[in-house]
Amino acid sequence: NAHAHMSAAIAALGPNGIDGVLSANDAMAAGAIAALKSAGVTALPPVTGQDADLDAVRRIVKGEQYMTVYKPFRTEAAAAAELAVALGRGHDLRTVAPTTTDSPTTRNIPSVLLTPRAVTKDNIEQTLVKDHVHTIDQICRGLRTACARIGLTG
Repeated sequence: NAHAHMSAAIAALGPNGIDGVLSANDAMAAGAIAALKSAGVTALPPVTGQDADLDAVRRIVKGEQYMTVYKPFRTEAAAAAELAVALGRGHDLRTVAPTTTDSPTTRNIPSVLLTPRAVTKDNIEQTLVKDHVHTIDQICRGLRTACARIGLTG
């Protein structure tokens, strides 16, 4: 769908009429990038995604995707587990979820809000490699020149 939607946007605005793409996740960002390339766009606009997928990180190294949003998975999993245990034991979730958020149908939902991190070519090693999400070998397989260009050589 992302490819189709981006193709429609390109048809409406022209191949040089896209200033940037804010995508909900990295897979959708891939579809947008594919559509831009299919339209002959060579100077890709900034494209963002979320989830720190390996393919997205490799696109960042190649200069095709500007960034991905990363929420440390261990922290996210630990918070989810703590909430699940408290809920299963019948405890008040406010003891483990210090914040509340509202949805369109429910107010004051106990929530644990994590600080997302923008991962760009400048901080892959300090974020994803450091957190053992991906190794430099995984990221740079077949991309050694591009990795060297951004200083990712570990």
